[in-house]
Amino acid sequence: MSVSQVVAPGSPERVSGTPSVLALPGASEELRVTLTQGLAAVNALLEKRIDHADPFIAQASGHLAAAGGKRFRPLLTILASELGSGVNDQVVAAATGVELTHLASLYHDDVMDEADVRRGAPSANAAYDNSTAILVGDLLFGTASDIVADLGPEAVKIQAQTFIRLCAGQIRDDRPTPADADPLEYYRGVLADKTGVLIATAARYGAMFGGCPPEVVETMRVYGEHLGMAFQLADDLIDIASDAEETGKTPGTDLREGKRTLPVIHALASTDPADDRLKALLVGDLSNDADLAEALTLLRAHRAMDLAREETYAVARHAQEILDPLPDSDAKAALQALALGVVDRVG
Repeated sequence: MSVSQVVAPGSPERVSGTPSVLALPGASEELRVTLTQGLAAVNALLEKRIDHADPFIAQASGHLAAAGGKRFRPLLTILASELGSGVNDQVVAAATGVELTHLASLYHDDVMDEADVRRGAPSANAAYDNSTAILVGDLLFGTASDIVADLGPEAVKIQAQTFIRLCAGQIRDDRPTPADADPLEYYRGVLADKTGVLIATAARYGAMFGGCPPEVVETMRVYGEHLGMAFQLADDLIDIASDAEETGKTPGTDLREGKRTLPVIHALASTDPADDRLKALLVGDLSNDADLAEALTLLRAHRAMDLAREETYAVARHAQEILDPLPDSDAKAALQALALGVVDRVG
């Protein structure tokens, strides 16, 4: 099954979640058409580059792309280019490189998380095996680098630096918070690396190859990193608040792995004796389904969720403020709407 058959530009999403840029109130009809055409070009190039002469490699490489997805990062690249001269072949190539990097990271994520489901379909490691998932992820990282190499040395440098931070963020996310580190600051640093940096690069590439001046490119980089942090904060809340039918993901995955996401950090900081049972569960072994279900029930009803939502919205509003110096335009309005759009799914 091809990528374009599953995720046609402008078509309904397979799973609920982040609203498409095409649906944001800040996007005019003219901008929607531009975004739809740009995304169609990205999907076509993505499908072409994922394909392989070996049928097994082609099938495995296309597995997660064919499972659906919002194409959030390439849409951001296309949208950012509209702050300048708009979509061109370089913008499309950069957007495709970013999406391939994202898809590659998902193959590795599924192995690390021992996930069974991704986007409502079997995860890569469940559909194939861990070794295949890891190698296909590496193959897609290589393909992304091959595309970016044609965009010039600056783009290659950005891709390399992005990849370094992405991997560092994943490594830190997979380890306990150091005893001498502030849990909140450590968590925010992990978010900036494991999610923020790639979304920052998506926005940065769009402005770069859309011909924007350096100061606008830098504005989009900073905006993108904060947007990415808001996006991940929302995802962490969804991991607790939503069910598998709604998101296509297994709820409580982060809790089972012992990850200290924002709601967990706030809950563990409580000094109320009524929270002792929840705190004991959160620092204990949640491999048992009954214990995990109890932890989810208690945490969903806890004030920690409200505090985490408040911070998530604050980060999104800060992303909007970063765009204030830019002149008004349809693209700017859509970017500002996007910042709240990524967190409204957890409101």
